[in-house]
Amino acid sequence: MKAVITVIGHDQVGIVAKVSQKLATLKVNITDISQTLMDGDFTMMLMGEWNEKTINFETVKKGLTDLGTETGLDIHIQRQELFDAIQKL
Repeated sequence: MKAVITVIGHDQVGIVAKVSQKLATLKVNITDISQTLMDGDFTMMLMGEWNEKTINFETVKKGLTDLGTETGLDIHIQRQELFDAIQKL
């Protein structure tokens, strides 16, 4: 399974580390990543990939949602197929 994950929020120390650690715990491999800082706001977009036989999409989504709540970040995940379809519209 592949998914696009976005992270947006006020810049703080350790955002990349926290998100990367959560994904590693969930057995999600980061295959591509882009990040930037704009006027004190942090934005990151990444592609994650994992074996859906090992962990399902909803579990990954809940883990990232919980992390977003804990850190005050807006973290969203979309299946790659859905992301690709939306971009074609």
